[in-house]
Amino acid sequence: MQSQISVLQNRIEQLEQLLEENHQIISHIKDSVLELTENAGGFAGLLAYQGNGSWSFPGGNHPTFLTVLPQDCQFALGNKGQQTDLQMLDVYSLLKFDNVDGGAWKQGFEITYDAHEWDNDPLQVYVVPHSHNDPGWIKTFDKYYQDQTQHILNNMLLKLQEDPKRRFIWAEISFFSKWWDNIDTQKRAAVRRLAANGQLEFVTGGWVMTDEANAHYFAMIDQLIEGHQWMEKNIGVIPKSGWAIDPFGHSSTMSYLLKRANLTSMLIQRVHYSIKKHFSATKNLEFMWRQTWDTDSSTDIFCHLMPFYSYDVPHTCGPDPKVCCQFDFRRLPGGRISCPWKIPPKPITSINVAERANLLLDQYRKKSKLFKSKVVLIPVGDDFRYDNALEWDQQFQNYAKLFDYMNSHPELHVQVQFGTLSEYFDAVYKKYGVSPGSKPPSYRILSGDFFTYADREDHYWSGYFTSRPFYKNLDRVLESHLRAAEILYSLALNHARRFGADSKYPISDYSSLTEARRNIGLFQHHDAITGTSKEVVVVDYGIRLFHSLMNLKRVIINAAHFLILRDKRDYKYDQSSLLLHMDDKRQNHDTLPEKVVIKLESLPRYVVVFNPVEQERPCVISVLATSPQVRVTLIDGNILPTQVSAVWKSPTDMVTDIYQISFVSRLSALSLAVFQLTESFNYRAMVKSNVVIYLRNRDVTVSKKEPFSVKILESSTDDFFIENQHMQVWFNGVTGLMETIKRKDDQQKQKVRMEFMWYGTRSFKDKSGAYLFLPDGEAKAYVSKQAAITRITKGPLFSEVVTFYQHFHQIVRLYNLPGVEGLSLDVSIVVDIHDQINRELAMRLSTNIESGDTFYTDLNGFQIQARKYFQKLPLQANFYPMSTMAYIQDDQFRLTLHAAQSLGVSSIHNGQLEVILDRRLMQDDNRGLGQGLKDNKVTCNRFRILLEKRSASNKVQDSQPVSFPSLLSHMTSMHLNHEVLAMPVTPRPQTVPPIRSWRPLAAPIPCDFHMLNMRTLQSEVISAPGLELALILHRKGFDCGLEAKNLGFNCSTTQGKLSLEGLFQGLDIQSVQPVSLSLLYPTEPFNNSFVSMRPMEISTFRIRLV
Repeated sequence: MQSQISVLQNRIEQLEQLLEENHQIISHIKDSVLELTENAGGFAGLLAYQGNGSWSFPGGNHPTFLTVLPQDCQFALGNKGQQTDLQMLDVYSLLKFDNVDGGAWKQGFEITYDAHEWDNDPLQVYVVPHSHNDPGWIKTFDKYYQDQTQHILNNMLLKLQEDPKRRFIWAEISFFSKWWDNIDTQKRAAVRRLAANGQLEFVTGGWVMTDEANAHYFAMIDQLIEGHQWMEKNIGVIPKSGWAIDPFGHSSTMSYLLKRANLTSMLIQRVHYSIKKHFSATKNLEFMWRQTWDTDSSTDIFCHLMPFYSYDVPHTCGPDPKVCCQFDFRRLPGGRISCPWKIPPKPITSINVAERANLLLDQYRKKSKLFKSKVVLIPVGDDFRYDNALEWDQQFQNYAKLFDYMNSHPELHVQVQFGTLSEYFDAVYKKYGVSPGSKPPSYRILSGDFFTYADREDHYWSGYFTSRPFYKNLDRVLESHLRAAEILYSLALNHARRFGADSKYPISDYSSLTEARRNIGLFQHHDAITGTSKEVVVVDYGIRLFHSLMNLKRVIINAAHFLILRDKRDYKYDQSSLLLHMDDKRQNHDTLPEKVVIKLESLPRYVVVFNPVEQERPCVISVLATSPQVRVTLIDGNILPTQVSAVWKSPTDMVTDIYQISFVSRLSALSLAVFQLTESFNYRAMVKSNVVIYLRNRDVTVSKKEPFSVKILESSTDDFFIENQHMQVWFNGVTGLMETIKRKDDQQKQKVRMEFMWYGTRSFKDKSGAYLFLPDGEAKAYVSKQAAITRITKGPLFSEVVTFYQHFHQIVRLYNLPGVEGLSLDVSIVVDIHDQINRELAMRLSTNIESGDTFYTDLNGFQIQARKYFQKLPLQANFYPMSTMAYIQDDQFRLTLHAAQSLGVSSIHNGQLEVILDRRLMQDDNRGLGQGLKDNKVTCNRFRILLEKRSASNKVQDSQPVSFPSLLSHMTSMHLNHEVLAMPVTPRPQTVPPIRSWRPLAAPIPCDFHMLNMRTLQSEVISAPGLELALILHRKGFDCGLEAKNLGFNCSTTQGKLSLEGLFQGLDIQSVQPVSLSLLYPTEPFNNSFVSMRPMEISTFRIRLV
């Protein structure tokens, strides 16, 4: 009896545990059912007037549901990750960051060894010659090529052929491809020979050596594919090892991408000096780098961290720069550069070779003591090195003499040679008897990332997370346009082939796509998107981006034109008169876009709208038109709810004759929808928005125009609110800025106070510049000389609050829609600080969320990394890069700040989140740029603020370094980063051919899948489209522990399964080949077309459509 009872007790305990685990999943399902019953209906064609001055969406015939399989919730729940030996957040907690003087190796310690250590196991030394070529920094890309890079590569070709023992590594394909275009077939054949015999190695093989803080994973992958595809087509070699010696801090996203591109090893350099010292002391400079969310070891990649201050010769041969500098033979007396330590190099002769070799070997041995294996890597190079024949001779001939001496003296127990990066890694693997890329027995596993970088003292490189935000924003606009253009072009071209119309299709669009890929790729360089190049170089990048934006708009228009035609036989491409045009224009590369005005005559005007998101999207579409009397209908005649709002040229001046027409529609996934706008004077479904202006005693006149009602409050400072069916947002009547959010399902108001702050810079020694953030203490409140003017617009589709200050104005908009659009606040901040001196403008959100010292930032829009505010570190060390989102949370709430551009972010006090919007700095910060940041533009920073309730906070989960956004949060980010593109049909004398809406998908895509890209691959012929596409899919990891809100579209998850067969309407999939990320390696083929992906994974497929 007793034994049966104890068995039952055990069983009960097990069941209780299972119940606890299921509780979160059940509450998630309950939420979605509740949400359904509340919103049964979604919205129908028209708004219903409720008689009390408010409008509502009547229950229509469009119920939407959210079905998330319980198994799909398990990932975030059960994701304890594999326990790794070195979690970077723990390493940070452990270190003192005390910067003790280490002697010869200033930031390290004294290294000693016993001369007999190598008696039975000789030291193997690989000396790797390299030249770091920035595709733009002090000079433009073209100027560097002309002045230096072409000479480096010309000499490389000659000098490597002089001696088969010589080696050279090259990283930047952008430069290499330009050189390739300028050499003859004989030289090309010689390059292929050198690459094939291992004398010349391509490392990483990306278009550039990408920045890892501000770059978005879409662009990081795109520039990697661009480089790898170029290499495969032209050289016929495949990169094995990653080489990132200059990005200012390193992201684990990069290690994931390299691993998925099938590279076996990687190297990094710019890491905080305290971490270098710690890893040197514990012999952990080489480790297996694993993703925080990885549940097994499939993401592990072998990583080598360089131990010393820099990648130049003085800091790569060993711990003592004054010794190492003597072995940089370009610095021989008589040259242009010398050694700052005042001991010059000497040419190697038979007389001094013994003494010189022993001096150098001592450094090699000391460096080797920091690593586990008896193999040591010695890079020999620097920025734009080896650009003349003399330097090749100086370095290679002098080193050859040293090597010959060392190798011919067995008592030295050393074997030294020129090598490539992969030859070094292969020697390490061989030493341990493991296959390339495998974990050697005693090596540790590390997870986390390497931000924020400091190279000395308290010089943290957190300034560049925000520097030149105008271009950080333009970059993302361009990325969204490139993705849209790639997808539409691929589909249009394949439909045209199917109709036999591909001969009429504009073939030049493919070269526009290639050029845009390369211009965006170039901008991912670690001196471009970072905002750390000279002003003239910034302009060069800006013009390239602007030029590609214009071209991509044309590619999108041409594809849309073909796809919306009812009868494809009507298709005619005429370059001089395009069927469509875009509804926004930029005057040049450094101005904000302006909306195009649609002229309404008696004829109807058509507008085609593209939804770049792979899910259905209920949204508000706004265009400018010449009349307030507009009827908007679908092509089938269905009338759409419309709101007409005034257009303003200043805070209080209304524009005459131009009106904002906003209408609601439900756009299908990746579809082109056609709308008709007609001037109509007796139209009831159109509602004018009302305006209230708070003048706060400012002496300004307000110009009002018919037909809008404007209420002027001369002196009121009463708080006010805007609302939709989900929430009420309260604003401070004095400042015009947000104070609280009251959710309709909650009695309490939640404090979400918005404030603006100034950071100054130090008055002594080093000051902030393009790279560094060196503030003069905590931020001070933004104080305005004059009271702000606030303009409130309320209407049935959206309400917005615009508040004007001297250095910025802020637009907060709330959409009155079910689902994603209505659940967050749309915030735009237009910043202009061009009159400031050494100041940085920040926006701070203060809440009652008990977040403590913990906050979360994304890495490259790909994954979330937990952060802690460390009191032991200076303020500037606690700022981190944010590409798409940052959040704080406690047991009850999570507040996410979504961003459409990369900026620096921190949480300085409990419950706060703050972001630096722009910086104007008058001086250089001594990192080689030689300029401050004085070319500020009027910049629009765009955000979404999302407040979510946590239905089941999980203590265990919260203590993990890994965290995930909710599905709602992922979709909010998608909407913010991929706005709909409106294209008015150009008015023309002849009639518009019959057009219709177009939907590409025959079946829905699961809502945790993102179609990252669908890129037409190049044919064997130069620069023409091939028959194959690269389809890149990303399955997002998400957290079900936040209440499940109805997203406004049918959202279901499928445990990572997606059938490609029958996915595209009117196109069949002829073949599907799973490949490595950059398409260089086939992976296991599969017979059926069912794709199966694990959460967080990115997979590439080579497909052919017919």
